[in-house]
Amino acid sequence: MLITSEIVDLNTPTGVMRTYVHRPKHDGKVPAVLFYSEIFQQTGPIERAARFLAGHGYAVLVPEVFHELNPVGTVLGYDDAGRDKGNADKMAKDVQAYDTDNRAMIDFLNAQAWYDGNLGAAGFCIGGHLAFRAALQPEVKATACFYATDLHTNIIPNQPGQHSMERVNEIKGELLMIWGKQDPHIPADKRAELYNRFAGIPGLHYTWHEFNGQHAFMRDEGERYDAQLVNLGYQLTLQMFGNVLK
Repeated sequence: MLITSEIVDLNTPTGVMRTYVHRPKHDGKVPAVLFYSEIFQQTGPIERAARFLAGHGYAVLVPEVFHELNPVGTVLGYDDAGRDKGNADKMAKDVQAYDTDNRAMIDFLNAQAWYDGNLGAAGFCIGGHLAFRAALQPEVKATACFYATDLHTNIIPNQPGQHSMERVNEIKGELLMIWGKQDPHIPADKRAELYNRFAGIPGLHYTWHEFNGQHAFMRDEGERYDAQLVNLGYQLTLQMFGNVLK
């Protein structure tokens, strides 16, 4: 399937948010996926992942997650400086600002002739957490979270009652949770705590997968990339999106 890519700048209560839109190059209506990057924003690996999903029949929106804190178009490097800046940005943005970012993208989608009204979310690393956060929006029907960081911590600023896990019982769509067993950012005991919390919520529709992989195994650059796990992750994601959004 051929795809097309464009840039849209969306107004949010916290400033203009550049959003990259990758979608099938045809005139038909398609489902959409809000796709959240790592702390580095839309790097090459994130763009390729978004275009891969778009090539399977989805309009994929990639927002600049720290748009309030960087010049428009910022891409951080996969190096110490980029990591330090991205982590500082993560600890400077209140989690509720991501909620208004989500509303801006949903409002944009609702105005597009090519959008069929079926919405999903996905993301890697902090993007896995932000996809989980997007699942709080009632329009989001299916969400794939890859090694979602900081669900088990209180690092991301939040107001009382607004920590993402405090609101997990509000999620009505389907969740796909994928983790790496060798991920030092979400150790086994913390994954177990999250699993037990999920298991204790009546009616929460989720699947849970733990692979023998490191943090960022989906990133197709660097020594942690695992092509076999990437294939498994995409198969599970596309199966869920196909079942729920199409």
